[in-house]
Amino acid sequence: MKPSIEVAKKIADELNVTIDYLIGSSNKVFDKALLKKIEDIENLSGEGKKQVYDLIDMALGYHKTKANFSK
Repeated sequence: MKPSIEVAKKIADELNVTIDYLIGSSNKVFDKALLKKIEDIENLSGEGKKQVYDLIDMALGYHKTKANFSK
């Protein structure tokens, strides 16, 4: 018997994983804090989202560049 979606959600919440992870659709584990931040970003206006995405892109670019030069 398959568990209901509500039971699957409760299991995922207890394990701090997504339902996709539980059913094998994803091998990524996202913690609740990250998922909350993503949700907060999605609730921003178009311009607010763009500003956050620009900051993320800048930070990622910095760390990728730093990693490449430290090899």
